[in-house]
Amino acid sequence: MSQPDFLVHDKADNVGVIVVETVEAGKTLRGLVMETGENVEVQALDAIPLGHKIALIDMNEDDTVLKYSSDIGRMIAGAKIGNHVHVHNCKTKRW
Repeated sequence: MSQPDFLVHDKADNVGVIVVETVEAGKTLRGLVMETGENVEVQALDAIPLGHKIALIDMNEDDTVLKYSSDIGRMIAGAKIGNHVHVHNCKTKRW
């Protein structure tokens, strides 16, 4: 596989981190699960900037977001596989 478009830190994660310049909606993205070396593909449903997250599973409001196999927040709105996950639909549980 060539350079990945997104990285997944742990197999349990339900989001990946975009590691290329802004992704356009409709593009098929290549991902790498760092824990296992496994390759994954997801079609982007939204434009997603570098460093932002992409949903790897369908998530509903109040679902827990996992990154680094750790709880990093909860969904405040639903997201489908390939949607942009960021402050518009994901918030920390601290506040």
